[in-house]
Amino acid sequence: MSAPGSDSTRTDAPEVWPLWEVFVRASRGLSHVHVGSLHAPDAEMALRNGRDLYTRRGEGVSIWVVPSEAITTSDPAHKGALFESAAGKNYRHAKYYTASEGVPHL
Repeated sequence: MSAPGSDSTRTDAPEVWPLWEVFVRASRGLSHVHVGSLHAPDAEMALRNGRDLYTRRGEGVSIWVVPSEAITTSDPAHKGALFESAAGKNYRHAKYYTASEGVPHL
């Protein structure tokens, strides 16, 4: 039972803001690159904090922030099953072909 006048819903644990992943594009035509992570209460604050933390010297033209919980990743320990070609399908990779003679643009 709580004491009179106390807030029974109050906890002493600090509020934990969600984790956001920050991606920056250095210039037009390039891809966004993951530059780091930060905690923020919402997307707008994550965007502002990401800009302040990761583009201090004006090195970015675009910034993305994504909630970490929205990202699904593969397990590096199982890379073989995910990234290796199926047996007998090596012909799909360009490294197994040679350039034709007499074709200057290849």
